This record gives sequence, C-alpha cells and structure tokens, in this order.
Amino acid sequence: MPSITASGLSWSTPDGRRVLQNVDLHLTKERVGLVGRNGVGKTSLLHLLSGDHTPSSGTLVIDGTIRLMRQELRSEETATIADLFNATDALRILRRAETGDASIDELAEADWTIDERIREALARVELDADSTTLLAMLSGGQRTRASLAAAIFAAPDFLLLDEPTNNLDRDGRGAVMRLVESWTSGLVVISHDRELLERVDAIVEMTSIGASRYGGNWTAYRARKAVELDAAERDLNHARKQQADIARKSRIAAERQTKRDAAGSRKAARGDMPRILIGARKNAAEASAGSGRRLNDRLADQAADAVDTARARIEVLQQLSIVLPSTHVPAGRTLLDLRGVAGGYDPAAPLFDGLDLTIVGPQRVAIVGPNGAGKSTLLKLVAGLLAPLAGQVRATANATMIDQHMTFLDPAASILDNFRRLNPGADENACRSILAGFLFRADAALQRVGSLSGGQTLRAGLACKLGGPRPPELLILDEPTNHLDLDSIHAVEAALQAYDGALLIVSHDEAFLDAIAIARRVRLGAQGGRAHITLPAMVGE
Repeated sequence: MPSITASGLSWSTPDGRRVLQNVDLHLTKERVGLVGRNGVGKTSLLHLLSGDHTPSSGTLVIDGTIRLMRQELRSEETATIADLFNATDALRILRRAETGDASIDELAEADWTIDERIREALARVELDADSTTLLAMLSGGQRTRASLAAAIFAAPDFLLLDEPTNNLDRDGRGAVMRLVESWTSGLVVISHDRELLERVDAIVEMTSIGASRYGGNWTAYRARKAVELDAAERDLNHARKQQADIARKSRIAAERQTKRDAAGSRKAARGDMPRILIGARKNAAEASAGSGRRLNDRLADQAADAVDTARARIEVLQQLSIVLPSTHVPAGRTLLDLRGVAGGYDPAAPLFDGLDLTIVGPQRVAIVGPNGAGKSTLLKLVAGLLAPLAGQVRATANATMIDQHMTFLDPAASILDNFRRLNPGADENACRSILAGFLFRADAALQRVGSLSGGQTLRAGLACKLGGPRPPELLILDEPTNHLDLDSIHAVEAALQAYDGALLIVSHDEAFLDAIAIARRVRLGAQGGRAHITLPAMVGE
C-alpha cells in the first residue's frame, strides 16, 4: 500500500531560519486535514512531500506517486488547459493520428484516452471547459478549479492541497467538497475551511515542536481538544492547590522557627545554659532554618512553574472571550439605506442594479453569491469608496470598513502606538486591556505591524477599530477569514461575537457566518449579464 513516513523531519530556510523541527508522521490511503497556526510550516511540509524542498535533517520515505496542486498558473496569454495538464504534446500527436498525419513512432506513442481523461478531470471539479480553453479567460475561482483538475489528472497515490477553497464561491467550494468526499487515494489538505475538514478521516495538528495526529474529522478533533482543555484546567487547579499548600506550610514553618528563636533567646537571657552550648544551638538552628528556607523556596519555584505551564496550556486550548466597549446602537436607528442602487465600473453593464437594502439597529447581514456578482463592489459603495452608477446610498457617519490589507494601520509603528493613534481618548490601561484580549499581551503589543502575519494583522486591526472608546456603529468586512489559520479565525469570531453594532460582511465561509450569528443573507446572482437580489426574511420574523 502507498505510504509516506517522516521521522525527525526538519527543514530550515536558506538563511538558516528553522521552520520545521522533528516532525514524525505516517500516512497511508486516507484523507488527512493539516491544521496549525500560520508560520508553523504546513505549506513547507507539503513542499517537502512533493520534492520541492530537501529536508535539512531526518528521513522521509515515500512509497507511491505524489501530486501537489499548484496555485500559480502560467501567465502567458496563449496558455491553455492542455498546457496546465502538460498534455499539449500528447494532444498534438493524437490530432495528427486522427487526421492520418502521424508517423509510425507517433502512433506507437499516442495516448488514445487523454482527451477523455482530461474531460473526466474537469468534470470532477465541475468546470465547464475543455483542453483548448485559454487560462486567461477563466475567473480566479475557475483557475483554482482548473489547477485542482490538473492535479487529479495524474491519478496520484497522494494528492496534496493547500487551501483549495480560498477565493472560491459557494458553487466552487461545493465542487471541492464533493471531490474530497469521493477521493479514494491518499489526500493531505491544508485548510481553515471547517466544512471541508468535516470530510477528512484524520486531523494532523502542527506546532512549533512537531505534529500530533487525531483520528476523525473536525468535530472529533474539537471534541478531543475539549477533553485536553478539561484536563489542563484540572492540572491548573491542582498546581494552584499545591502552590497554596507550599505557601501555607512555609508560613507555618517560619512562624514555628520564630517561636523557637524567641524561646531560645529567653532561655539564654536567664543564663540556664553555658554560653558555648547556646552558641552551638544557635548555629544549628540557623543552619536548619536556612536549609528549610532553601527547600521551601525551591518547592515554591517548582509550584509556580507548574502553575505557569498549566496556564499557558489553557491559553493555547481555550477559546477567546473578548469584552468590547458598547456601540449603544438603538434598535430603531437606520444605519444603512440603499434605494435603487446600481454598482460596477461600466454604466452600460452594471454588476447589479435596482438594489434596495436597509439595515436597522444592530442587524447582521451577509452578502453572498458567485464570484464576479459585485459583492466587494457593494461594500465599497456602502463605505463611500466608490460612487453608485445609479440610486442613493445613505450610511451612518460612524461606519468603518476593514479590508484584508489593513491600510489604516501604520506598518512602521507598533500595535500599541497604532491603537493610541486611532483611539486618542483611550488611557494606557484601556489600551493594554483591549490588546491583551486580542492576544497581544505585554511585549507582544510592542511588535511592529509590518512584522506581523496575516492573522495577527487582522487581530490588530480589529482591536484598534473595535476596542476604542467609540467603536463604529456599522462594521463592514470583506472576506475577513481568507488566508487565516483556524486560531486566528476563532479570534475574529470571538471579537465579532463581542461586538454589539451592525455588521455587513462578505464571506463564503458558512461556518464562520453561523458562528457570528448572521441573521440575514443578501444574495447577488448573475442573470442575463446583470445581477438580481434576493432578501430572505430575518430569523424570527
């Protein structure tokens, strides 16, 4: 049976920065989800498995064929699906054979089934294209599906996928889900998409010190992590009890020693013992007391270390709980009112038109629909970054759009300095408290924004925008979970759960939308070159 076995696998960048360390892993004919924080080396591991990287140390034994889905496609304007599949030459020979122009050697070399296999691979990812389709004519989501089709075309023993549902609309994500469900060979997929992770057979969690395997899908993995959290909380309670017991015993011992010292002093004052004996007993008592103090200090240090270790373990396992200042948005205040709005960049061909949308009070609304329907364009209209082609847009003055690039943050300044600049009315304690809630504790708040990962930058942006004395009444977000690891997604969810203002968001992540209690979905969908809109009733109406 095909297998992959890694033992003590480590890898460093050419400049010597350690990325992977002592990874032990055994994979067979199964579907495995690879999770872990950004920067922990998940993508690097896939490149080691595919042969793009060479291990710095350890062993890697691969029995079987491997294919890594490539996110970067050929950029030439004339590149076709056939080029992506590395099938151009084979198809040329087949065409010559079909017209009777092939040589004897070409006939012997001809792959008579290649056309059908290309069609089957494209059908498995539900892409309406053929071998002659130009890559330049495909949308971003279609190009992702084409890349996935090229990876499965070779029928590898192990298929490696890196965030395959990123930038895909609902239909594209559904196609990837169905492919994973039906895949019968080995599969290793990096993903923050919890719907996709529900369809795997095992989860491998990567950390800075290695990899841990959990049998079952995402739900089973979270249940196991909950058990680990419960055990960590018990360990913390036990460590705290031991710490308190040691402190109590140390206090009692010190009080007893004080009483003995006082009794000895009184006896010496009465003259009941020879001076030389008094001196010997005093020296022995001091030595014993010193030894006892050193033992107690050592035990106290060990207990404190145990408490710190248990607390740190809980911080890793525990979901964030963030407290934010209130927006005080009245339930009846209209924060957004769109009437007959058309949006796009060409008046002759708007992406959508005739759009009416109202947000009253702290409602939570998601904009959904296929790629290219104008979802991000609609957000820009609401934020005042783009003028409508027709109609009226009225939005509260206290509205904020947070884009994926966090352009309102100064990359050269620290997180703390950015918070102070954006929230001049917040005192030092308030700044530190809010940033700590977003996992920027103590010196972590002093990191330069330009040095942060994507997930850290988003957390910093949310902290700065939502944590000030006057948070926005309407928050506008465009695909906030793209390119984030699952820990960062949980942090964003915790922040938005704590936010009590109105929310307008574009996201294809249904699990994320459910977690932040979206009450209404606005669907933009192309029909006849123009978009139409459906407004489902709010939950509870």
